[in-house]
Amino acid sequence: MPEYRQESADLDATNLRVAVVTSSYHGDVTGPLLSGATETFLQAGGLPDNLVCLTCPGAWELAVSVAAVREHVHPGVDAIVALGCVIRGETTHDRWINQAVCQSLAAFSVQHVIPVSLGLLTCDTAAQAAARAGGARGNKGAEAMAAAITQANLIRAMRTAVTP
Repeated sequence: MPEYRQESADLDATNLRVAVVTSSYHGDVTGPLLSGATETFLQAGGLPDNLVCLTCPGAWELAVSVAAVREHVHPGVDAIVALGCVIRGETTHDRWINQAVCQSLAAFSVQHVIPVSLGLLTCDTAAQAAARAGGARGNKGAEAMAAAITQANLIRAMRTAVTP
């Protein structure tokens, strides 16, 4: 049986079309996430014209925005990266939003066999979010893009494999 795997050091976005949907809420966090995702795509050889970046109002709107990308904006997309930030407050709203968005994105990805990489920060504090948006904990936008590129290439390899 052939092995389908790509090491992250060997990222290749040369022939991929990727969309990034970014929540504008907590823009001080999501802006650096988008920058990290964009840099990763371009450094992996992706063409600027093959990267579509869209903004939605908040994390809650990520799921419907991802669906709209496939249906209306970029139907031939190889992968989608969803970027957002939800910070815990005084109520449990963060849990409801995070759970619904994550479940919706996972279901969409499986249903359409399109990688949807999760760059949704689910933090307790703004400091934790900043640390994950280019701070001491790295850039989760860059990591989400790397995962999207790797998974898109994996699925492409599976689709083009010759079955004995």
